[in-house]
Amino acid sequence: MANTEATLQALVNLSHDLGRPERDLVILGEGNTSALCDDGIMYVKASGTELRTISAEGFVAVRREAVAAIAEEAQLTDAQVKDALEACKVNTGDKRRPSVETVLHALALGEPGVKFVGHTHPIAVNALSCSVNVLEAIAGRLFPDEIVVCGPAPLYIPYTDPGLPLARAVRDGLKTYGERYGQTTKVILMQNHGLIALGSSATEVDNITSMYVKTCKVLAGTYAFGGPNFLTPANVRRIHTRPDELYRRQQLKVS
Repeated sequence: MANTEATLQALVNLSHDLGRPERDLVILGEGNTSALCDDGIMYVKASGTELRTISAEGFVAVRREAVAAIAEEAQLTDAQVKDALEACKVNTGDKRRPSVETVLHALALGEPGVKFVGHTHPIAVNALSCSVNVLEAIAGRLFPDEIVVCGPAPLYIPYTDPGLPLARAVRDGLKTYGERYGQTTKVILMQNHGLIALGSSATEVDNITSMYVKTCKVLAGTYAFGGPNFLTPANVRRIHTRPDELYRRQQLKVS
């Protein structure tokens, strides 16, 4: 398989970094990660594994396009989804079960330039995503580095049942976001659930995760002083398209 070893090792390293207890991004078996190889095979975290301790053997190899196609099937039962995912495995003898969010990962990895995906449940992010004022709170951007690293806006997904329903909601959201902004989102914020970071490298996914956690912490702090003072849309467009910021964004994608 093309570039498999390097991609899988980068995925293991990313998972360990996201799973570090002091970062408050996940606990126990929370969260999942995935990566796409050049030959169209994707690796996704197996159910029951921990990001903090996962090894290369904790990921399941599946055919990305076949997994993504599940989202287009007629309404499936949980058992049918499980069987469909089993049929997408590269190694049919593999007894491990892919994460329940495997279809979502396959769809995200089908977006232009996306090679790694990290799904976490950060405390700071979930304090926001579980709040009654979440839409008001994410209506604007707060500071330049939020835009440079996380893009012009997050993609917000109202609460949806995890698994295939959530994957379909994300699929539709990615399409709408691309039509509006002319690019793939870097951040997916799921109501009452968590955060998904999409990147061209493991480093970019980690950077996006860290920056969005910072964004949520800053946002929470603004409410102690009267509420957020958002940048204007013109400010956001300027930061998002400045040549020096475009250059800096490219540097932040690599180790």
